[in-house]
Amino acid sequence: MDRPTGSFVAMITPFNRDGSIDYGGFRTLLDFQERHGTSAVLIMGSTGEVSMLSTEERREIVEETMKFRTGAMQFYYGCTGNNTQTTIDHVRHAAASGADGAIIAAPAYICAPEKDIEQFFLDVADASGIPIGIYNNPPRVATDLSAETILRLARHPNIVVNKESTARVGQVTKLAAGNPDLSLMCCDSPNLGLVVPTMSLGGHGTANMSGNIIPAEMAVISRPWKSHADAENFRRTWLDMLPMLHFTYSAINPVPVKSLMRAVGLPSGDLRRPLTGLEGAALQRGLDILAELELDRAYGFTLAAAAE
Repeated sequence: MDRPTGSFVAMITPFNRDGSIDYGGFRTLLDFQERHGTSAVLIMGSTGEVSMLSTEERREIVEETMKFRTGAMQFYYGCTGNNTQTTIDHVRHAAASGADGAIIAAPAYICAPEKDIEQFFLDVADASGIPIGIYNNPPRVATDLSAETILRLARHPNIVVNKESTARVGQVTKLAAGNPDLSLMCCDSPNLGLVVPTMSLGGHGTANMSGNIIPAEMAVISRPWKSHADAENFRRTWLDMLPMLHFTYSAINPVPVKSLMRAVGLPSGDLRRPLTGLEGAALQRGLDILAELELDRAYGFTLAAAAE
């Protein structure tokens, strides 16, 4: 099975003014990603406000966005349910719709022990006809997977990628040393501090949220190192983009990035309540960073209109 590499962007879910899903917006955003070097997209991850979507909306989003797939990017879908069978149902629906893969996290709120979640991943992978990715995100779901558990899960032929969202460099090192037959990726948060060690140890890319607003730069940051030039391009782009990365993680995901996208005219809509967008000085900081880094020119964003 094809394993994702490079920039794997966790997309926002764009909404219309009445709160319905903006499928025209989805088409625009997918084209934006494709034109700027994104390798794969995750639709309905935590960035996509998946926990606040209804079951009917989740199924419809898969069916409608698959119509926009050109083959230039892999289309993965967040398929975690509140239990094992519901998760399998989501995965099977994505597979029947033609999805390239599914990303799975531990079900939220139940705070299951690690051994139960290991079996959860195995049960879902056994039932799946498409590749499965592990999302190890203990801040969101409480359950934490050790490197040893992930390496065992990597032996399953359907499990092809791991996104690490801990802050443990030692964990990334163990995974790289274990040489598993899956893509090693990490969250792009500069606060977690995993991007530099992951890429320098042979990581295959980043599963990132900031690519919603800076896709071309995240494509450079997420390119596996095959030459000295790759490492140099990574270093330069990573350091240049640090202000924007710190902004996109300045509040709970996806509040900053979705607020900034709306401000510059990208399809986004409001956040689904109870979340609300950034305003005033908090939002202006993001607009100032775009101008300081000349990203408004690179992407054709109109900051004057955005600030009004």
